[in-house]
Amino acid sequence: MAEHILYAYTLDGHGGGKSIAHGDVVTSLSEKTKLWIHMDVTHEDTRSWMLKNLPFLDKNIIDALLEEETRPRVAHIDDGTLMILRGVNLNENARPEDMVSIRLWVDKTRIISVRRRKLKAVVDMETALKEGHGPKNTGQFTCMLVDKLFRRMEPVLSELDETADDIEEQVLENADSSLREGIINVRKQAIVFRRYMAPQRDALGQLLLADVKWLDTAHKRDLQESYNRITRYVEDLEAVRERAQIVKDELSNILADKLNKNMYMLSVIAAIFLPLGFLTGLLGINVGGIPGAENPYGFEIFAGILTIVVIFQVYLFKKLKWF
Repeated sequence: MAEHILYAYTLDGHGGGKSIAHGDVVTSLSEKTKLWIHMDVTHEDTRSWMLKNLPFLDKNIIDALLEEETRPRVAHIDDGTLMILRGVNLNENARPEDMVSIRLWVDKTRIISVRRRKLKAVVDMETALKEGHGPKNTGQFTCMLVDKLFRRMEPVLSELDETADDIEEQVLENADSSLREGIINVRKQAIVFRRYMAPQRDALGQLLLADVKWLDTAHKRDLQESYNRITRYVEDLEAVRERAQIVKDELSNILADKLNKNMYMLSVIAAIFLPLGFLTGLLGINVGGIPGAENPYGFEIFAGILTIVVIFQVYLFKKLKWF
């Protein structure tokens, strides 16, 4: 198999698939057999091969399949459909929210898909074909791929929701400024996920309304279930984002209350010691006439006076409800 063609299969109509050698791919394209070709968009030969061997795709469609930056969308051209979808990034050392695109052209007999990075849902499709319980036709292929994309998302989104729950519990039990980073990360992930999932939901809605021959009633029922699922995902992400903002505000309020309480206590202490400092400073000047300077009990008397002043201040502050 050529490096730009990752794999190619013919669908046998019973859930299985037969791998096609590179030399037979072009021949298979001219036959009426149902065919899936999966290619690497980053390979330098991909564009030239597509332009040469896929005459049923015009240049605009090929450009859309190979463009560097994409957003989920669906476009119907004659009886074929251009689809650009996204799945969570489950590759090693990758962030799940850095979603991976899968670009497809689907018509009655052909599925042309390309990718920039490995996508686990596509690997699941190949495994299903090898094991004999894959798609029987191009419509079912689309439904199964969408379903696998969304099933791969569910554990990641559930983990994000659980993380938000844990942070919220920690804020209520023991608020600490170190929790801010976790809240920001959760909110950021929810925003990035929703950025791709909301247009993906809209794209799936367009596919449901499409009048194409390769999608029958059963296929649209399956797509409706996937549409309901991603709608729930989008709503859950909006809820996580809003909860994260509320938790962040609550954390800020709790920390502000703690700071205000500490400042209040410091202010009370300063208010208590202010007159004491004034009296000790006044009697500590080195000039004649300081009362009690010659009295052997002067210090004890002065300490008693300061104690009385403190007691009076505490009484006065409580009377004024300052604490």
